[in-house]
This record gives sequence, C-alpha cells and structure tokens, in this order.
Amino acid sequence: MKITRNNPQPRLSASVSWGDLIFLSGQTPKSSEQDITLQTREVLEKIDSLLSEAGSDNRHILSAQVWLKNMSRDFAAFNDAWVAWLPEGHSPARAAVQAEMARADILVEVMITAVKA
Repeated sequence: MKITRNNPQPRLSASVSWGDLIFLSGQTPKSSEQDITLQTREVLEKIDSLLSEAGSDNRHILSAQVWLKNMSRDFAAFNDAWVAWLPEGHSPARAAVQAEMARADILVEVMITAVKA
C-alpha cells in the first residue's frame, strides 16, 4: 500500500494516510488568546480541514489524544466544545492528559487517527 504524506515538512507531515487509515499530527490553535473554547474550536476546524483533504470527516475518527495545558481549569470547557463538534453516536476512543506545551500560549493540542469515509 502507498503512504501519502500531506504537507510534509522536515520534522512532520500534517497528516499521513496508509490504505484507509489517516493519522493527523498534533493540531494546535492559530490564536494565542488565552481562551480554551476559542483555541479548541480552532483546533477542531483544522482537524475538519485535514480530514476532508484526506477523504474523511469527524464521523470516522477512531481515536483521539488530547493534551491540555491546565486540566483542572479547561477540561470541562474543552469537553463542551468537543461534544458539540462530534456527531452524536460517533465518539472515538480518547485519552486526555495535562501537559507542558511547546509554546506558552498553547492551551490545547489534539492528535487524531481516522479512516477514510
């Protein structure tokens, strides 16, 4: 099977497809606003775009890894945005942890594994 790399850079590709599987790199927000809801929506928009480019959508997500800068402060608001974004009945396997981020202004990062639609 052919491996397809979307927007390959020296250290990562935005996504990689192999057969019907799609692996998204960790997606971070565009904004540096300290608002978890805004940053989460930006990340989910990026995920939508990458999944669409790969021939999929958020109904075909198998698993998600979520990193939050401040779990106790932001977990509930992240979950509210996440649940509003996911189609009912299409929840993936998911893990969420608190982590030190690559940049101080990042509150959330999400990595997805999905299948083509």
